[in-house]
Amino acid sequence: MAQSITEDSIRAALADRLKASHVEVQDMSGGCGQAFTSLIVSPEFVGKNSLKRHRLVNAALKDEIAQIHAWSAKCQTPEEYERERAATGGNDGPPLDGTAGGEVTGVSQ
Repeated sequence: MAQSITEDSIRAALADRLKASHVEVQDMSGGCGQAFTSLIVSPEFVGKNSLKRHRLVNAALKDEIAQIHAWSAKCQTPEEYERERAATGGNDGPPLDGTAGGEVTGVSQ
């Protein structure tokens, strides 16, 4: 039986596998663990375009992503993250596009 995927398990995997300095993960499926969005800050992203960053994340979470329905990631270098935090007053986080109040509708356990 597959292990349950949670915000904490994804956060820990990203911190470990991508040497992420900051990770925010939000379960958008109302707690059933089928749709997640994230903000990942890692020095591993320096010098890589968006596609290469997302490929790194998808490779790092290959087993986890195979068990869930929807996955979204915002990938930033530490410099990009600090610059955006300064510009937004620290109110930025994972992308919530296509959600209703931060949750994906129509997803059930």
